Amino acid sequence: MVGLRRVLGNELARHLIRVNTIHPTGVETPLALGLGHMNDLIADVPEFGPIFSNTLLYTITQPEDVADAALFLASDESMYVTGLELKVDAGCLIR
Repeated sequence: MVGLRRVLGNELARHLIRVNTIHPTGVETPLALGLGHMNDLIADVPEFGPIFSNTLLYTITQPEDVADAALFLASDESMYVTGLELKVDAGCLIR
């Protein structure tokens, strides 16, 4: 997705089409709730813990949090924003 964003961002800029991606942490959805056995995996293999941990003290985000990021990118307030990798991840990817 990152590579595709870069290519499309460059190709479509001449048409004033902006291309950005949103990279969320765990979002409270049926899919994420189905991963409830993740705690068992982390208990069995503690080295996996940091991979699935956020830096901020939020364990999971809400769909509205990601939707707000998408609304920003779709708004006029971000008219000069393209090629952005917007991380709505509570600091997960800086670990």
